[in-house]
Amino acid sequence: MTLPPGPQRTTAVHLWRWLWRPFPFLEECRARYGETFLLHIASMPPLVIMSNPEHIREVFAANGDDMHAGEVAIALRPFLGARSLILLDGPEHMRMRKLVLPPFHGERMQAYGRDIVAITHDAVDAWPLGERFAVQRPMQRITMEVILRTVFGLDEAGSRERIGAMLEDLLETATWPPLLVPAVQKDLGAWSPWGRYQRKAARANETLLGEIHRRREAGTAGRVDILSMLLDVRDEQGNGLTEEDLRDQLVTLLVAGHETTATSLAWTLHWVLGDERVRRRLDAEVSEAQRDGGITPERVAKMEYLDAVIREAMRLRPVIPLVGRVLQKPMRIGGYDLPAGVAVAPSIYLTHRNPAVFDDPTRFRPERFLERKYAPTEWFPFGGGVRRCIGMAFALYEMKMVLATVLARVDLRAAPGRPVVPVRRAITLSPSQGMPVIMASRWPRPATATA
Repeated sequence: MTLPPGPQRTTAVHLWRWLWRPFPFLEECRARYGETFLLHIASMPPLVIMSNPEHIREVFAANGDDMHAGEVAIALRPFLGARSLILLDGPEHMRMRKLVLPPFHGERMQAYGRDIVAITHDAVDAWPLGERFAVQRPMQRITMEVILRTVFGLDEAGSRERIGAMLEDLLETATWPPLLVPAVQKDLGAWSPWGRYQRKAARANETLLGEIHRRREAGTAGRVDILSMLLDVRDEQGNGLTEEDLRDQLVTLLVAGHETTATSLAWTLHWVLGDERVRRRLDAEVSEAQRDGGITPERVAKMEYLDAVIREAMRLRPVIPLVGRVLQKPMRIGGYDLPAGVAVAPSIYLTHRNPAVFDDPTRFRPERFLERKYAPTEWFPFGGGVRRCIGMAFALYEMKMVLATVLARVDLRAAPGRPVVPVRRAITLSPSQGMPVIMASRWPRPATATA
């Protein structure tokens, strides 16, 4: 067996850098050891980091029984639940994926477009005019409201406000990066970091199970929210999802669809507001879509440059640095004979900045996504293979609806001050200071834009 070169042992410095400065850490390792290198990070299996698309293709094409992704994400189990799609492997993962995937397909997904646009209008109406504010926070409120309506199916405003506030508080408590380290996951009382999280999680768990029970009792006839659809799905044997299954998938969709989407929206605004050329072209496309009745989901879905802008922003600033699979048997991957127990980890960040794939890779140039179609081993912010995020299409669709609506309503400027850099919030890498902006002007809301 052979292993690629890399730092020889785990150190506290390595763990600190992984938690707080993962992007520079990965770049320095690649510069020193080459495109494939080995990292030892406390509480994780040895990580073989790779950024060559040909090698990544070997990983994404592998049988799910040969490589387990859930073992890499084991630190997330206390946050997502043991039945989370992210943590399951093998046949159980495939069964759950087949059950959970259908609500995210095509026409069902697009039915939520008008809700997303209306939710964004409501949010923009409350933004302060002429004052500095961190735009990531209101983006989080938008994505939370979208989840409460489209995933949880909460129709009553009071319930959405109460449950949304509780879930936002829970997720904010979980953003402290050291909580990802198993050694820190110890309940030392209500005022300890993990103890505080555990108590809030218990209340959220009770609330979610209550909503699942009430929906099951009330019936799902005529409903189009994702929870109702998940209550109705059955496998080949006629078995549906248990309440534990449903709760863990709802929490997974909440974490994956709230924080990550809001972070990507904030990063996209960071790049757009910092590039006048891109902003002018994007404004022209938004203005064209506004003609004859204003922004509609159907028009936004066809905005090709907006789509390219979002993809380019996610290329330069993916919200997670890598994905991983633990080998269940010895395998030859990327030219190395690797033993079982080692994790192969395609680095989203390093691959997206690979000069062999992307010319001038550090430059924000959305046009590259109009000029060619990148392979799923070259651009993969949502992961790849049988583990690719089931919400990818929904997330890209939601981001287009939100950004088109924002750009049609307000004139945003990047606030002056310190440079915006990536900072870790739990598993995501977010813009520092929440991406501060100033709203210079706001235009009236179209009469047709109602929830």
